[in-house]
Amino acid sequence: MSDLDAFRTEVRDWLAANYPAELKDPKANLDEEAVWGGRKYLTSQDPIKVWMNRMAQKGWTAPTWPTEYGGGGLSHGQAKVLASEMAKGGYRTPLASFGLWMLGPVLLEYANEDQKKHFLPLICRGEIRWCQGYSEPGAGSDLAGLQTRCEDKGDHWLVNGQKVWTSYADKADWIFALVRTDTTKKHEGVSFLLIDMKTPGVEPKPIRLISGSSPFCETFFTDVKVPKDQLVGKIGGGWEIAKRLLQYERQNISGSMVASGPGGGGGMGSSAGSLEDIARQYVGLGPDGRLLDGDLRARITANKMGSHAFMLTQRRLGEEARSGGPSAATSIIKYAGATLGMERNELLVEAMGLQGLGWEGEGFTQRETDQTKAWLRSKGNSIEGGTSEVNLNVVAKRVLGLLDHQ
Repeated sequence: MSDLDAFRTEVRDWLAANYPAELKDPKANLDEEAVWGGRKYLTSQDPIKVWMNRMAQKGWTAPTWPTEYGGGGLSHGQAKVLASEMAKGGYRTPLASFGLWMLGPVLLEYANEDQKKHFLPLICRGEIRWCQGYSEPGAGSDLAGLQTRCEDKGDHWLVNGQKVWTSYADKADWIFALVRTDTTKKHEGVSFLLIDMKTPGVEPKPIRLISGSSPFCETFFTDVKVPKDQLVGKIGGGWEIAKRLLQYERQNISGSMVASGPGGGGGMGSSAGSLEDIARQYVGLGPDGRLLDGDLRARITANKMGSHAFMLTQRRLGEEARSGGPSAATSIIKYAGATLGMERNELLVEAMGLQGLGWEGEGFTQRETDQTKAWLRSKGNSIEGGTSEVNLNVVAKRVLGLLDHQ
């Protein structure tokens, strides 16, 4: 038996012995927010939080991170075995976290040792729920034009300004934010700061979307005092960190956009379920066992093929990234994921016909109204994590090497 085979047996046995029984019941009344962790759930006995704690004790919420920072210290081969056994057994993801997906990787690369030892274990244990302070009302596509001011006051930083489209800021404990420490330089005047959301002067305000939900917020900073040791990297070095973090963000967003099943990865996928199953149920099958609407059948097939190719490409890029971090190709993946995700949601609504146009009230099931809202929510896929238009420019200039003709 090889070392990986022995590890697979160990993983399989441990998962079976430690997975809370309540999570196996599809009808269980669970607090789905618990998977994001944070201060609110530090003493929670919710089964999802219990599962997170058990996995964190093994270091398996961040399996390849170094053990000294709360990770599992697993090799990439072992991490693949763990992911495979999790998928085969239908085990829930123990932790959904911007800290895990985006902040943690850049802290490993850019933070000093004290910052790593303090923040990374908290991320692995799900004790801090993070949000991202990047976009501003006048700095979206041109992120480097941000104006949130960060002044050096000797023993602390003083922050004033506003962020927008801050995902779940009203539920977050901390925010990682881009701030301007030098007004005379554009990219070189940006720094990367960690801010406790409980700090006086920090005020998040939810934004109601067309889907009826409010996952995004405006976040205001008014004379916010931040300890000097919460600056990551060097003063004026935030733009380099920001670009690296965006690569991780786009890589994770793109996978969520084409994910099937409830929630679709933080609300970016669809709610109804399998595209082909929904089409069979609502459109019906002919005597030959094929979908009655031939045109819809062809478009569903094309979307399924595109999604499969997307997943294979993402897997390949993931393997490449392990040798040197995510590449510029993540911009391609993010654009493709946004396109496929929006297309999938449109096909689901179309397949449901009139039943896909309900909002509330009698005559519509919960699944149908959820899908209507998921379709509207998916319109944001082409904006968040970098707009599709900007992504195309990045691909043209930085990936394909195309230049504007003078």
